[in-house]
This record gives sequence, structure tokens and C-alpha cells, in this order.
Amino acid sequence: MTAVRSLITRLVLFARHAQDWIVAQLAFLPLMLLKLLPADTALNLMDRVSRFAGPRFMRGRHLLTLANLRAAYPEKSDDEIQAIALESWGSIGRLAAEYVFLDRLFDYDPTRGAPGRVEVVGAPIFLDLRDNPRPFIVFTAHTGSFEMLPVAGSAFGLDVTVLFRPPNNATMAKKVFEFRAKRMGTLVPSHAGSSFTLARKLDEGHGIGVLVDQKFRKGLETTFFGQPVKTNPLLAKLVRQFGCEVYPARCIRLPGNRFRLEIEPAVTIPRKEGGSVDVEATAQLLNDTVERWVREYPGQWLWYHDRWHVKRRVARETRTKM
Repeated sequence: MTAVRSLITRLVLFARHAQDWIVAQLAFLPLMLLKLLPADTALNLMDRVSRFAGPRFMRGRHLLTLANLRAAYPEKSDDEIQAIALESWGSIGRLAAEYVFLDRLFDYDPTRGAPGRVEVVGAPIFLDLRDNPRPFIVFTAHTGSFEMLPVAGSAFGLDVTVLFRPPNNATMAKKVFEFRAKRMGTLVPSHAGSSFTLARKLDEGHGIGVLVDQKFRKGLETTFFGQPVKTNPLLAKLVRQFGCEVYPARCIRLPGNRFRLEIEPAVTIPRKEGGSVDVEATAQLLNDTVERWVREYPGQWLWYHDRWHVKRRVARETRTKM
């Protein structure tokens, strides 16, 4: 009986691995074909395809995007909301193409004065962090080609450990990890123990990078675009524990498939009367920074995140209309 159960378990695991492998090949095939095109052609093509296909074939995500935009910009007209939504879909398509061509697109050389496709604002900060090693945190959001930021850190010779969320598909997760690890320094998959890994890196005097605009069900009560949201307290708690500096950084897409990477001066961490880090106020500071970025380039943020927990309501309203 035990042998039969063991055989069934192995067969089930084999079937799952086989399914993951097939799905991964189907997912990566279009990206492999995309790589046959010139980079600019591929980026522009994916922008157009995503603008067309997203609203039609991912209707639920599109409706969520529109609901988020209306919550964030109650003063904007329907035409303005639709325009931002389409630009955001184009950003998703561009992200896929930029991922494929990352090696060709990132041409910034800290030793070269002439700008290329990628320009960097705040290079002295990168150099200071490299030449004067100390624990630090760089935070960013899902705006522009955010995958380029860890590559920039690596180009400057910085030892930065980056927290990322791997795909649920095991085969895809492995391929993504291998691709990123070659270009982005040390990677830490997001899971229950990842916070301890990040804490250890800071304790050793290194830097870490985190995304701070994701939904977090058990987070702190904060606001984003005037709406109540839950924010992950991890960054604020790490600052409280290690007293490290915190730097905002973002990527901005420019005309002509060019990019600007910006790292801003260290933020002033809010503190309570006794001098301890105000965790709630620090979490709000992160939201305020991301909101400032998004308001400047609204179409470059990924609006399909369920940041305001409205996905169920949107789905319910859609069923009612049907």
C-alpha cells in the first residue's frame, strides 16, 4: 500500500512539473520570437499589441484599472481615464519587451560622460554608497522600466540584495531567477523568511532594494491618493532596527525608447518624541513618494494592482451588468 501511494505521489509531482514546463515554454516562446526583432521595433510593437489586447482579452484587469483610476483621479473625464489606462497597458507590453532586451537597452557606463539610451540622475549618490559602504535601503515602485534599477546598481559596483516575487510556475520562476541573477546582483524570493534574509544583509553592512507599492492585507493603515490602503511595514521596521539610510529611486521612460534612472537624496525618517522611528508615518512617507511619482507619469504605473481592495466589487458590478 505504501509503495502504491509513493508511486501515485511521484506521478502527481511529475504531472505538475510537466504542466509547469509546458506552460513556461508557451509563455517564453513569444519572448524568444520577439528577440529576433530590433529592440526599438519590439518595444513599439508590444506597446501597440498590449494597448489593443489588454482591454479586450483581460477585461477584468481593465475594469479594475479603470476603477483604480477613477478613485485616484475623481476630477478627470472618462476620456482622460481611458487614455491613462491604455498607456498603462502599453507600459505592460513594453515591460515584457524591455525584459527580453535588457542587455541591449542598458548602455549606461559610469565612466563615460556621453549619454546613451539610459541616463542616470543622482550618480554621485550611487558612487558615495559604493565608496563609503554602509547599510542602506533603496525603494521603488512598479513605474517605468523598474527592472533597470537593480541593473544600474550592479553597473556602479554596488552590492544590493533585491527582494522579488517569483512566478507561481516553478519552471518560469527558475528561468526568471537565472536571468535576473546574472544582471541584478543578489536576489531574494519573496516568502515567509525573506525579511530575515534582508535583515541579515543590512546587519552585514550591505544594501537592499524593495518595491513598496504592493497590496499587503495585514499592513499598516495608510492612505494613497486619498484612499485608505494597507502598507507593508517591513521597510519602516528595518529602519527602526538598523538605523539605515533610505533612498527613493525610480525609472522614467523617455521618448524614443530612452530611459532616465533617478535616485533621490536620502529621505528624512519621521520620528516620535522619544526619537524612535515612527513606523506608521514612515509607511505613509513611502506612499506619498510613490504617489508623487505616479501623478507625474500616471501612464507608466501598473494600475491593475488591487491596491484599494476593489477587485471583488468590480467583479460583482460586472456580473450585475451582464
